[in-house]
Amino acid sequence: MHIEKINNLDKEFQEDASSVSSLKELEEIRIKYFSRSGLLSQLFDDLKNVSKEDKPVLGKSLNELRNKLSAQFDKIKVDLESNEKKTVHKIDLTLPGIPKQIGSKHILTQTLDQIKEIFKGIGFSVFEGPEIESDYNNFEALNFPEDHPARDMQDTFFLSKKFLLRTHTSPVQIRVMEKYKPPIRAIMPGKCYRNEAVSARSYCMFHQVEGLLVDANVSFGDLKGTLTAFVHQMFDEQTRLRFRPSFFPFTEPSAEVDILCVICRGEGCRVCKRTGWLEILGSGMVHPAVFENVGYDTTRYTGFAFGMGVERIAMLKYGIDDLRKFFENDVRFLSQF
Repeated sequence: MHIEKINNLDKEFQEDASSVSSLKELEEIRIKYFSRSGLLSQLFDDLKNVSKEDKPVLGKSLNELRNKLSAQFDKIKVDLESNEKKTVHKIDLTLPGIPKQIGSKHILTQTLDQIKEIFKGIGFSVFEGPEIESDYNNFEALNFPEDHPARDMQDTFFLSKKFLLRTHTSPVQIRVMEKYKPPIRAIMPGKCYRNEAVSARSYCMFHQVEGLLVDANVSFGDLKGTLTAFVHQMFDEQTRLRFRPSFFPFTEPSAEVDILCVICRGEGCRVCKRTGWLEILGSGMVHPAVFENVGYDTTRYTGFAFGMGVERIAMLKYGIDDLRKFFENDVRFLSQF
C-alpha cells in the first residue's frame, strides 16, 4: 500500500459525497466505505503487508483519513435528516382535513345501555359484582341447598369446591341486600358463565341484567307494572306481555314472561315456533328464605326480582337469529348497528 491509495480513496469519497441527496444514498456510501468489507477496512487490512519503516506514516495517514471521512459523513447525515424533518412537518393549510375512522359501540353494549337507562328512569340504581363468586352467594343464599336438584338447572364452571364462575347475576342481589337495608331498587348487569354447548341459541358466556325491588307492601302487581313499562319502552306500546307460572328457587311465586312475537306479531312463525310468543325473561316474588339469609324481616318486607339475558333482548329487538354472531366480531354484522 502507498500513500497514493489513501489519497485516491479520499478523492473517491468526496466525489460520492458531493452527489448524495437522500438518506438512502448515504446508507449506500456507509456500506461502501465504513462497513466491515468497505474500502477503509480494506486499507487497514493492507497495513499488515507494509514494511515496518512505512507502517507508522501510513497508519497515521489512514487514521486521519478515517476521522475526516467519518466527520464528513456525520455532517451530511445531520443535514439530510434535518431537511427530511422539515419536509415531513410542513403543513399545507389549504388541504382538507383527514377524517378519522372511529368505531362504534357493540350492539350488546348499546342494548345494555338502553336497558340501564330505562330502569334508571324509573328509580333503579345500578350495582355490579365479581364474576368469580362463592358457592354460598351463587347458590346457597339464593335458596339452592347443596343437594337441591335445582342446581342441575345450571351447568357450572367450578374453580374449586367453594368458588365458581357465576352462573347468573343473582348473587349480586345477596351482596346488595347484605350491605343495604330496604327500600332497595337495583339492577345488576354483568357477564355470566355456564358450561353449555355453543350453538345458535346458547353460549358458554352471556350477559344478564338482574333486577330487585324490596320495600313494604310490594306485590306481584308491582312486578307486572314494572316489567310492562320496561317492555313498552324497549320495544313499543303495541307489544303485549303474558306471565306463565314457572319455578325458580329464589322466587315464589315465579313466572316466565313472554312478549308477542316481534316478527309475526302473534300470527305464528318459525322464530316463535308457531306459538306467536317469545320468552323474554324470568321473574317472581323474592322467596322468604332469601330474605332470612340476608337478615331482612319477612313480616315487614316483600320484594320482586327478575332476570333477563341481554343477548336475548337484542335478538328479539333486532331480529337476529344466531347468538354466535355477537361474538364473532364480523364487521359486516356489527356495522349494521
